[in-house]
Amino acid sequence: MPIEQKDIDKLNANLDKVGDQLKAHAERTEKEVKAFGKITEETRASVDKLLTEQGELRAQIKAAEQALAALQNGGGAPARPRTLGQIVVENETITGFNASIQGAVSVRVGSIHAAVTSDGGSAGTLIQPQRLPGIVAPPQQRLFLRDLLNWGRTTSNTIEYVRETGFTNGADMVKENPDNPKPESDLSFDLDSAKVGTIAHWIRASRQVLQDVGMLQGYIDGRLLYGLKLREEAQLLKGDGKGLNINGLWTQASTYVNPGVSVQHETMLDRLRIAMLQAELAEYTADGIVLNPIDWTQIELTKTADNAYLFATPRGLAAPGLWGRPIVSSRSMDHGAFLVGAFALGAQGWDREDANITVSNQDRDNFVKNMVTILCEERVGLTVYRPEAFVKGGFEGVQPMPPSAES
Repeated sequence: MPIEQKDIDKLNANLDKVGDQLKAHAERTEKEVKAFGKITEETRASVDKLLTEQGELRAQIKAAEQALAALQNGGGAPARPRTLGQIVVENETITGFNASIQGAVSVRVGSIHAAVTSDGGSAGTLIQPQRLPGIVAPPQQRLFLRDLLNWGRTTSNTIEYVRETGFTNGADMVKENPDNPKPESDLSFDLDSAKVGTIAHWIRASRQVLQDVGMLQGYIDGRLLYGLKLREEAQLLKGDGKGLNINGLWTQASTYVNPGVSVQHETMLDRLRIAMLQAELAEYTADGIVLNPIDWTQIELTKTADNAYLFATPRGLAAPGLWGRPIVSSRSMDHGAFLVGAFALGAQGWDREDANITVSNQDRDNFVKNMVTILCEERVGLTVYRPEAFVKGGFEGVQPMPPSAES
């Protein structure tokens, strides 16, 4: 028999009833303690029974709510948050556009760039593990550079901000009534600005795509959105600030210089760890690393002398990372290069216009060819508060693997 809302209401009523009974027993317990210094065995047994019943009712309500949500979602799985494509195809302007099929409609879908988590307000039940006999493993998702940054909102085409250019820490011990002025620290700033850039692309599709909900959703989620994120990452990382480009992290980062660490048989791992130290000496702790997929694969395949992997877990899932810092494996980073930095504190991304979808048949000869143009675009900016918090460099002159692994 399927679960209905009235069944959940009945369970909630029973739960309220048990709660009232527990309140009454709490008052009786207080009187017994005052009178006899302890509660009677009869009262104790009644309270234990009510607490057990309360726990069972709460479990039943939770299971019933999940079952009802599954039924409302078509059955078989918990209700999932809608993807960008679902938001578009279910929007009334799109369904109305299908009826009239003329002009253009725009659908603003809100922010789509926040890091995906398992919280209810984010991916929630969207993250469904694949279950094999004896194995429960969550899927891995590609980590983007955007996920390392903090993001804010702006309503301007240009962001004016204060860039920290230097910090001299003069803090020292002083007497309670010092003879000389207390020591002064020096914090230097420069006023700077960053542009907000527009990232956009479009595809042409047949009119039938609008009427095929699954196909339209696939076009948006699989092509337009992912392509937008790839170009955004390239701009955030390597934008040169010229023309329409934003000024990316690589352009503003400090060049790698070993601050004086002596390393025997230096490897790629050693170089990355020293770069983290360089950022830390600039008073910022590195919290992320960006590598080319080839370089990250080289590191993952590092083995010991007896051919055991140092980092990779071929039979399991592990989030890409070194020393507790996440790795962004991006083709936007050149092979043989790296970027290490304090992404959360040293810089900030800005959303001027969230990704939005525009669908039109009034583009060139679309109307006579039964075609539509689907446009996806966004506007973003980037400010780097402390360039010294980011260190860029390469792997020239280092060994790909430890000597023990090569012997």
